[in-house]
Amino acid sequence: MKKILSLVFFVVLCAGMVFAGGGKDDGDVVKIGGIFPLSGGVAVYGIGCRNGVELAIKEINAAGGINGKKVVLISEDDEGNPEKTVNAYKKLTTKDGVKFVIGSLTSGCTKAITDLAQAGKVVQIAPAATAADITDAGDFIFRACFIDPFQGTVGGKFASQNLKAKKAAVLYDVNNDYSVGLYENFKIEFEKNGGKVVSAESYATGDKDFNAQLTKIKNANPDVVYLPDYYATVALIAKQLRASGINTPIVGADGWDGIIDNAGDEVLNGYFSNHYAADSTDKAVVKFVNAYKADYKETPVSFAALGYDCMYLLKDAMQSAKTTTDSTAVKKALEATNGAYVTGNLTFDKKHNPVKSAVMVKIVKENGKLTVVYETTVNP
Repeated sequence: MKKILSLVFFVVLCAGMVFAGGGKDDGDVVKIGGIFPLSGGVAVYGIGCRNGVELAIKEINAAGGINGKKVVLISEDDEGNPEKTVNAYKKLTTKDGVKFVIGSLTSGCTKAITDLAQAGKVVQIAPAATAADITDAGDFIFRACFIDPFQGTVGGKFASQNLKAKKAAVLYDVNNDYSVGLYENFKIEFEKNGGKVVSAESYATGDKDFNAQLTKIKNANPDVVYLPDYYATVALIAKQLRASGINTPIVGADGWDGIIDNAGDEVLNGYFSNHYAADSTDKAVVKFVNAYKADYKETPVSFAALGYDCMYLLKDAMQSAKTTTDSTAVKKALEATNGAYVTGNLTFDKKHNPVKSAVMVKIVKENGKLTVVYETTVNP
């Protein structure tokens, strides 16, 4: 009897090892975990990103799925709160058993789970976390967006070369790594191009009154003002900035995406770096934008495009690796990525950061409504 029980235990143990190791594709579905801020201050990012992932899954399933299996998204709301990101991750990887996670959106939330994902050999693709050290946790961590040093560099180069600015002012959030990183790299590139940052003022996360800082900026008489923060805060700053009599161009980064739905004419003469331009004539962009508009009745923000690309990156890697469960094999296939996606032709460097271009878009008014239009492309 003991021998029989030992044999049964051995068989069960071996079966469990095969399943846990991901060497065999079991089940009829491919489970993808998604962590997004679907409520809270940056919900517009999370909702757009989830919509992009869901659109990609709809198309993939309509075309036969991945390796013949239907794709299912298990989505969690972290509200833009790193503690809730960790809770969402643990739920997805333990209760739901996912080995592939798209998310989260902001750098702080994404960073909260990178060590966990690396330790658990869970492939994590960050759609929009731009902080430079996101992928430092290890080789299971990827991102679909360019990094802050590049974005700050793009802003500095654009302000100097395209706007012909000689003097810049910066107003940034001293408590936000995203904001600080953009400011630092903007300053380096702007001054490298012969300009000078004549005023660098800071504020704390949650501040609402920026008039003291704007008075100093106005007195410095800049040609351009760089505002490296998210759209809600930038909308507040822009209103006070214009009210103070500062009429220079304002420049920002991808955190501005969504600002046209949350601000007024004060953001005109504004430019920001972004991951794609919805008015591009590129075939992949046109196809994506038309499909998104058909499903969601609105123009997709860049976070939607990044989410869409994340799902297709996983799909392509799974098909290349011929597995939907072996995260190590899928990780290796992702590393070999070299293809055209909505947000550009993409390969990964040694740290799993994408090598691709950025676009600068301009905020304009058309038919009485704010919109963004393509301005120029800046290559890495």
